[in-house]
Amino acid sequence: MRAVFDARQRAHDPKHFMSNGRLSANPEQPQRIDELSRGARAAGCEFSAPADHGSGPIAEIHSPEYLTFLETIHARWQRTEGASDEVIPNVHPDRRTASYPSSAAGQAGFHQTDTSCPIAAGTWQSAYWSAQSALSAADGVLGGERTVYALCRPPGHHAFGDLAGGFCFLNNAAIAAQALLRAGRRPAILDVDVHHGNGTQGIFYQRRDVLTVSIHADPARFYPFFWGHAAERGEGEGMGYNLNLPLPRGTVTEDYLVALDAALARIRAFGADVLVLALGLDAHENDPFHGFKVTTPGFARIAARIAGLDLPAVIVQEGGYLSADLGDNLTSFLGGYEAG
Repeated sequence: MRAVFDARQRAHDPKHFMSNGRLSANPEQPQRIDELSRGARAAGCEFSAPADHGSGPIAEIHSPEYLTFLETIHARWQRTEGASDEVIPNVHPDRRTASYPSSAAGQAGFHQTDTSCPIAAGTWQSAYWSAQSALSAADGVLGGERTVYALCRPPGHHAFGDLAGGFCFLNNAAIAAQALLRAGRRPAILDVDVHHGNGTQGIFYQRRDVLTVSIHADPARFYPFFWGHAAERGEGEGMGYNLNLPLPRGTVTEDYLVALDAALARIRAFGADVLVLALGLDAHENDPFHGFKVTTPGFARIAARIAGLDLPAVIVQEGGYLSADLGDNLTSFLGGYEAG
C-alpha cells in the first residue's frame, strides 16, 4: 500500500487547549506524525510526496471567504496590540446568518467553533498540504491503485465548509470525496473515528451524491455534543443519505463490529464504487480521550471487515492521539485491511 505525506504538515504546532475549563497541552502534536509514519512503514507502506492541486479542489468544499481567513488571519491577528501567539476565539455569533465582522477577533469567532483549533504561523501551510495529501491519494485510486493511505495531519473531519473546530481546519475526507465525485465516481465516506465527523456530515447533509456514515461515541456526553445523533438522517435532497451510529462510551471490539456491519450494509445499498475511509485510531482502549475500548488486534478485525466491501479506498487519517499504542494500532489496521 502506498502512503502520502508532506513534511510541511509538521509546521502546525498548537499550544493552546482547554478542556473542562483547564488549560493543558494540545493533544494534536506534530509527534503524531512520527508514530503514524512508523506504524504505516511497519505495515509495509512506502511514502511519496503529494502533488500540488492548488486551491480549486479545496474551494469546492470550503468557501473562499473561509480560505482567505485561514491563510491571512494569523498575520492580521499579530497586528493587534497585546495579541496572543495563536488565534483563539473569545466570542461567537448566535447564528450563521449573522453579519460578517471586519475585525480579526470577530472573524475568529465566526470561523472557529471552539478553542481546540488555535491558528499559528504554520497552521495554513500544514492544513493545505494535509488536504493535498488526501487529493493525491484520491489521484492514486483514480489511477488504478486499490488502496492509498493519506497521512493527513492536521486532521479534518470536524471542519465544516466555513468552520474550523476539534483540531481540524480543512476537511480532507470531504475534499477527497468531492475529487472522486468530479471524476465520475460514486463515493461513500465511512468515518470510524471515536468522535462524530460533524463537519463531514454538515458539508454533505443536503446532498444525495455522497453517502456519509459515522460510527462514534454517543454525543449526548461526548464531543462534538451537538451533532452525531441517530435521528440526523439528512435534509432536503440529502434525506436518507446520512447515517449516524452512536455507541455507548466503553464500547468493545465485538459490539463495534455489530455497528460496523450496519454501516457496511448502508454503503452497499448506496451502490458506492469507491470508499473514503476517515480513519480515527482514537477508539483504542488506551487513547487519551477514553471513548471506546477497541484493542490493537481489534483494529485488524475492523479493517478486514471494511475491506470486505471490495471497493477501491482512500484511507484518510483523522484522530488517534499520542500513546504507546498509536503506531501499532495503525500497523494493525493497515495490515488487516491488506489481508482482508
